[in-house]
Amino acid sequence: MSIGELIRDLRRARGWSQGRLASAINDAFGTNLDREYVSRWERCKVTPGAYYLRCLSAVLDVPLAVLEDDVKRRTFLTDAAGAAIAPVVASDLLSMGFAARLRGGPSVDDWESKLDTYGTEYMSLGAADIQRRVSGELVVVQQQLDNPRLWSVASRLMTLYAKTFPGSDGSKAVNWYRLAAEAADESGDDQARVWVRGRAAIALGYEGASLGVADTLADQAMAISHKPSLGLLNAIYGKAHAAALRGDHKAALRLSEQGQRVFDKAGSYEQTSDYAVPWWRVNVFRSLLLARLGDERGAVEAQEAARRELPATLPRFATHLEMHRGLMLARSGDRTGGTAYARAAMDELPPEKHSLTLRLLMAEVEAS
Repeated sequence: MSIGELIRDLRRARGWSQGRLASAINDAFGTNLDREYVSRWERCKVTPGAYYLRCLSAVLDVPLAVLEDDVKRRTFLTDAAGAAIAPVVASDLLSMGFAARLRGGPSVDDWESKLDTYGTEYMSLGAADIQRRVSGELVVVQQQLDNPRLWSVASRLMTLYAKTFPGSDGSKAVNWYRLAAEAADESGDDQARVWVRGRAAIALGYEGASLGVADTLADQAMAISHKPSLGLLNAIYGKAHAAALRGDHKAALRLSEQGQRVFDKAGSYEQTSDYAVPWWRVNVFRSLLLARLGDERGAVEAQEAARRELPATLPRFATHLEMHRGLMLARSGDRTGGTAYARAAMDELPPEKHSLTLRLLMAEVEAS
């Protein structure tokens, strides 16, 4: 039996169409297969390489016991599963990097399309899935950096990758944020330079981690350009959270007001992307900021404003708002009640949807 016939039989055994198999691989591994490519495998027009054999093994999930004693079947499953059903391993990364160098890799437009997809998926996927997929993309884009425009792509991917590590670890996240800033500088694109620094600043400030780095990156973003932008908006709110956590309430409120003015000029209508800051998301920033400042009335108003426009497809952010209420309770003196409230909110969200930021927020409530 040929490898194409094997793929077809395994696919049919699950009741999947060729398009469904392609989608399963794309969803799990961040690839861009289509139905026609699966058809070419099954017709033996193209033989899947080692990487796609692993992808097929993982998504088809066929036990050895059901396989016939055909040599090719045994070779396929043994090689694929034995090498790595675990996501992206070192050998895959090396292979992807060399392939990109030899073949040129995706075009700039393809990369921008990938970034749009990751920006949307970040809002609902867990950190582990994003980390696995973006690590492979970074290896590929690294081989294309003779094109200055791709330094901008790389910087935004690095920023997203950094967010899959807790800023409180003091090394991984901060190191990636700094690399992202340097990569953006290489691009010569001021919009990217401001955005990656601002995104890093709000991520660290919101997490309450590495506040000195958050301040530095925010200051750099604000020095690069005063032009209203989403990057500048993120930088200002990142700096506001750092001020609140240091106890400088006056500076935090001043920065929040400044952020509101920037939002009025640069806020986005896009609702469900990490590259967007619509009205509901500004109010998520404000909700936590005001909860940290002890302004319960202001925090509740921000929470209600956020809920009115928060897309139902983003339950993780609804969890954020509930945990902000838990933080308010804890800071008002009811530490036990606040912790229980925040824990109940987090437990309602499926574990695979949890982000590192939510875990850090839970720790902040418990420590209040």
